[in-house]
This record gives sequence, C-alpha cells and structure tokens, in this order.
Amino acid sequence: MPVGRKWGSEERKTILKPEDHLEIERLGGLAGIGLPGSHLRSRASLRGSELSADERDSVDALFKSRTSAAPSPQTGADAFRYRLKLHGGDRDTEIEVGETDLLASLKNRVQDELI
Repeated sequence: MPVGRKWGSEERKTILKPEDHLEIERLGGLAGIGLPGSHLRSRASLRGSELSADERDSVDALFKSRTSAAPSPQTGADAFRYRLKLHGGDRDTEIEVGETDLLASLKNRVQDELI
C-alpha cells in the first residue's frame, strides 16, 4: 500500500481528464447573453490539459455536486449563469452553475462574440 494512504481508501477519481474537452458558456445578465433572440454569445472552449490543477479540481467538484442540470439559485436579477459541457470518451455531461460557483480564472477565459 502506498505511503500516506489509509487502509481501504479509494484512489481519487477525477471527472475532467487532460484529453477531455470543456465548453463554458455564459448566460443571462442584463443583456440576456446566450438566450433566444440575443445577438451576443459568450463562451470558451478548453482542453482539460489547458487547465491548472485548481481549475480542474474546481470543475470536478462542480460536476460531482450537481446531480441534475438545474442551476444553483441566482444571487440577483441580472446575475450570470454558466453552462459547462464536458465531452470526453464516450460521455457528454452538462450542468449549469451560478455566477458565484465558477472560479474567476475560468470566467476570465470566456470571450464575447457577436452572432
């Protein structure tokens, strides 16, 4: 048994692997970004290998804590939501989280574009 592991403990299983593809889309806010009728879209497309260890751990925790695609409650009428889509292997998983749930470093990777 490796040093530092407790008897019977499992290896830490990660959801986001380096070869996986993560899409982040910002929704809502005052301008209704990404919603039907909006001419503005905000998103980022990243590989798991492009994320720092803290970012990967945070994304893993978000996917593990969300058993459904329901977003967490918004903190204000104009708060953003973030839709995270994970594509990897033979699975696609999607969740929505509140603005306060996502690390600032991940929010900063989201770029606006006109559509």
